Amino acid sequence: MRRLPYSLTAKDATRAWRRMAVAWLGLSAMATLLAGCSLIDDDLDDCGTVYALDYELQLVTNINLELQAELQTGLNPDVAAALRQHLSTIFTDFAHDVDLSFYDTQGDSARLHHDEHVMDANQASYSLFLPKRQYMHLAVANVADNSLVTLVDDERCHSSWLRQQPDTIGSHTTGLFTARQPMDVLEGVDQQFHVKLYMANCAAALVIDPRGHGLDGAQVYTTGFATGFRVADSAYVFPATSPMVRTTRIDAGGQVSFCSVSFPSRESGSTRWGKPTGTDGGTTTRSVIETEDPFVSDGSAKALWQFRAYVPKGDGTITETVLSLHRPLRAGQFEVVRAFVTEDGVVMTEDQTVGVSVTLDWKKGNNYEVPL
Repeated sequence: MRRLPYSLTAKDATRAWRRMAVAWLGLSAMATLLAGCSLIDDDLDDCGTVYALDYELQLVTNINLELQAELQTGLNPDVAAALRQHLSTIFTDFAHDVDLSFYDTQGDSARLHHDEHVMDANQASYSLFLPKRQYMHLAVANVADNSLVTLVDDERCHSSWLRQQPDTIGSHTTGLFTARQPMDVLEGVDQQFHVKLYMANCAAALVIDPRGHGLDGAQVYTTGFATGFRVADSAYVFPATSPMVRTTRIDAGGQVSFCSVSFPSRESGSTRWGKPTGTDGGTTTRSVIETEDPFVSDGSAKALWQFRAYVPKGDGTITETVLSLHRPLRAGQFEVVRAFVTEDGVVMTEDQTVGVSVTLDWKKGNNYEVPL
């Protein structure tokens, strides 16, 4: 018997019915998903909406005022230009990368949502799909290209911190910015959140006039600074012994500058202490930066941070000079100390607020820690 061109065998019919059943089930599941958040009996906490978040870097710094003041009192313009160029990637409101975390405000403050973006701007907007609830939002910028600092323990809000490598380290290579902001995400409400990120590190420079004496082989370190930053608490972490921070040498205008970039120093009269995971020291609350004069300080009775200069002499010995500063070095701040070197390799300064301690014929074996 001749088979019609469109007739179905029993086997073909079974296959067709199976395809129709699968398609119907798929459509049914999609419809349920789309309608789920509107059903009265559903748990609306699982529903989400796309919200707009605007991020803007707020560069609060004194670098321009500091260099202008130093120029007015005799700083060589070539030195000022070289320092400004060297720090152009630190004191900038340009962010390369941004890390965004949204945490539960209850229980163990677990992270509920995490995003990473290449920002490449001083401000950017992102649209995020977030279920309605209250969040604590933490943001960190410019960590990816800073090999000395890592964001760790960020699965929980209050354990998230920027951790610096221990012991002797180099200078930070990026300006670090952070933010923390509570967010109450409401259902069915068109919301937009504006998040401001502020600087978390700082810089210092020792500018030495050789006055005819050689500085070949001279090395300068800074010390007395934090080694970590607790993002949610906006507090710095200090170890029991402060690490030595290597400076970068900059030759310009016939003078030699030694510049470092690090976390800030302690504040005068800091009394808040604790022991975050992986540290031996305490924390001190971050300086308030949204003030009229965020870098003005009365100073401290004891030294808060130091320059340590090591100058080789012609007879093969080394002179150590410890320059102790009693003014705190705060986030976003740049401090210049001008000095000159003597025939004995001593680094002296005319700044009467800076303490000077000298060790002639210094040897690494007999070095000692100056309490900070």
